[in-house]
Amino acid sequence: MAGGSKAVGKDEVREFPKGKLEMSTVGKTMVGRATFQPGWRWSESVKPIVGTDSCQVPHNGYVVSGRIGIKMDDGTEFEAGPGDAYDIPAGHDGWVIGDEPYVGVDFSPAMTEYAKK
Repeated sequence: MAGGSKAVGKDEVREFPKGKLEMSTVGKTMVGRATFQPGWRWSESVKPIVGTDSCQVPHNGYVVSGRIGIKMDDGTEFEAGPGDAYDIPAGHDGWVIGDEPYVGVDFSPAMTEYAKK
């Protein structure tokens, strides 16, 4: 019988205004836990770090708590909240909705590039 694996600790923590990303490797998968405080907006907190007009990292994950709004480069908008799974292509802005911090878990391999200087 094959054995399993789990992450022990965090491989890396990236902090930025009103947010942080904690990354761990589990087996061959990079898992990112994003925590964004009320008032966080990608275009204000992360854009200055990466220098692109919109987030170019795709996301696949699950909302643990809080709510997030997403606006795609084509103008399409949607929200995600606790218990929602999401698939967000590259080319978007995002922001926390309401007074509760947003916490999400992202399984996209591209998370290694998120908020990277």
